[in-house]
Amino acid sequence: MKLPLFPLDTVLFPGCMLDLQIFEARYLDMVSQCLKAGHGFGVVHILDGSEVGAAPASFARVGCEALIRDWQQLPNGLLGIRVEGGRRFDVQTFEVLRDQLTVAQVAWRNEGDALPLAEEHADLLVLLEALGQHPMVKTLGLGGPVRDQAALASQLAYLLPFEARQKVELLGLDDPELQLAQIQNLLEQLQEGA
Repeated sequence: MKLPLFPLDTVLFPGCMLDLQIFEARYLDMVSQCLKAGHGFGVVHILDGSEVGAAPASFARVGCEALIRDWQQLPNGLLGIRVEGGRRFDVQTFEVLRDQLTVAQVAWRNEGDALPLAEEHADLLVLLEALGQHPMVKTLGLGGPVRDQAALASQLAYLLPFEARQKVELLGLDDPELQLAQIQNLLEQLQEGA
C-alpha cells in the first residue's frame, strides 16, 4: 500500500495520541487528501535532517499509521490536528514527490492476538497509572484502562523519556512480552543513571 509519510522528531505508537500543528503546503494538502479519502498517513522518526524545509529527511524504516481524530484552526492561524496511532508498518520503498512530500510503499506489521496482562506486569501498570495523573498526559486522552500487553507497552514506550532510537527499537519489536521486558531493562538503566 502507498502511504504519505510525515517524518517527525517523535515516535508514534499504536493507540497513542499526538497533537500536530500543520503549516507546510505539502502537509496541508496531505491532511486534506487524508480527510477526504478517510485514511491516515504514516509517522516515521527522523534519523537525520529536520521536520521543516525542502530537503527530505532520512527516517526510520519502521513507522506507525496516524489516524486523524480531530482538527481545528488554532489561534495562531495554523491547522491543528490530533492523530491516534494505528497500525505499525515497514517502509519498503519510497519516493519524494515534486512538492517534497514523501510517499512510501509500506507493508503492514502483523499485530497478533491480544495477550492479557500478567502478574509480572503489575509494577508497569502502576507506573502507567501514575504517568496518567500528569496534567500533560491527561490532555492526550489515552483512553480507559489498559487491558493487554501491547497497549501497556505502547503507552509506556510513548510516554517514558527514552531516547528516540530506543523508542524506534521498541516500535519495531513484534512481541509485546519482549517490548515490556525491554521497557523494564530501559527503566532499570534510567534508575542506575539517576
